[in-house]
Amino acid sequence: MSENLALKSFVVLMKSSKSIQEQIKKDISKHGMKTSDFTILEALYHKGRQTVKQISDAVLINTGSITYVIDKLETKNLLERSNCKEDRRVVYIQITEQGKQLMDEIFPKHQSVIEDIFSGLTDEEKKTLIELLKKAGKEGETEQ
Repeated sequence: MSENLALKSFVVLMKSSKSIQEQIKKDISKHGMKTSDFTILEALYHKGRQTVKQISDAVLINTGSITYVIDKLETKNLLERSNCKEDRRVVYIQITEQGKQLMDEIFPKHQSVIEDIFSGLTDEEKKTLIELLKKAGKEGETEQ
């Protein structure tokens, strides 16, 4: 029986993803945060003011759960809400100065952890990995 490379690729991808996610989760928890808190702050830190929908799409957390996390982060004064003047249904979320200071401290350390995870790959291998994952992801979207 021949080796099923598609199945093997899938299994290796899932195991690798799980391992990396666990390392990232462990790093984020060192800073007293949950992954959902960190990913929302990180999105606002790098992209600026966003709507709840934009954040939800960026961090892959559903809008029902994201509201709870935003409430918690707002209570901690790490982000704030503001209403859209053109459309009252739209609420913008932005990082506060306190949130920015926290991310200024945490993010470089977090980025270093990610760089360590991928340190065994050359830049060319990283570029190839990115292209292959994008290609597989696009195939997955068309199969639905």
